[in-house]
Amino acid sequence: MSDTEATQVTHRIDIEAPADAVYRVVSDVRLWPLYFPPTVRAERTRGDDSDEHIRIWAVAHGEVRTWESRRRLDPAARSVRFEQTRPADPVAAMGGRWEVRERDDKACTVVLDHHYRAVGDDPAALARIAEAVETNSVSELDHLRLAAERSGTEEDLLLDFSDTEVITGSAADVYDFLYDAAKWPDRLGHVVRLDLREQEPGLQYMEMDTRAPDGSVHTTVSGRVCFPQRQIVYKQTKLPPVLRAHNGEWLVEEVADGTVRVTARHQVLLDPEGIAALPAPPATLHAARDAVQHSLSSNSRATLARARAFAASR
Repeated sequence: MSDTEATQVTHRIDIEAPADAVYRVVSDVRLWPLYFPPTVRAERTRGDDSDEHIRIWAVAHGEVRTWESRRRLDPAARSVRFEQTRPADPVAAMGGRWEVRERDDKACTVVLDHHYRAVGDDPAALARIAEAVETNSVSELDHLRLAAERSGTEEDLLLDFSDTEVITGSAADVYDFLYDAAKWPDRLGHVVRLDLREQEPGLQYMEMDTRAPDGSVHTTVSGRVCFPQRQIVYKQTKLPPVLRAHNGEWLVEEVADGTVRVTARHQVLLDPEGIAALPAPPATLHAARDAVQHSLSSNSRATLARARAFAASR
């Protein structure tokens, strides 16, 4: 692919944070699901801190898509070049570069370049890719700015907790209960409505109305990546107003004597502005943390209890 054959586009943003702190987020893909709303999961599949292959699962156009990329990292220049090695249709080729340019010791400019082509150079596909690149680039840069500029308060806003249940039954039955989320409104009392789409096996996009312990109903949109019989990773891309981010996973592990250990893990980043805007906000940040954890854990424990009953009935 030559540069003249590809569509090229550049996005940039000024960030009031040290360049090294910003580059840390750009370079470590393990952080992306926490800071970048479209990203459901990101992992290094091989390589090292200078030349790596990564796989990303992200939400775009109401579906979960996945691709693999090679990245060449240059910490001295604070730049990362990337090229998709396994693009997903309708993308024929996609690559670009992140560059963090220091303005002074407390400020920088981030430049994000893309070049891409559509399969068969189809105009409709090209327009669809352009829209996704525009939407995701603007979102990623804005959330990168928020993460870097608020890094001093992150420790108080970040929660990481889990609930575990040991279930008598088969891992396959437990996994099937968690995987078949379309049936949750009939199986789980806190799920009021759920619409699920699965364009590719194991890649799910769902919109769900959930009733909180106080009786209020919240609508969330999530992308889920399902690894058969062992793990379901999810990311909420539409959140309740008190959250900036919510990532989670269901982990299913066979243990001794015909039992299964099931863990529901949550990683949550609170939104202080959203909390303050509530009609009756918690008195302290600590109280808000407790309320969010109680609400999410209550739903997880209810789901685990129903999964236990489902596995026992099978």
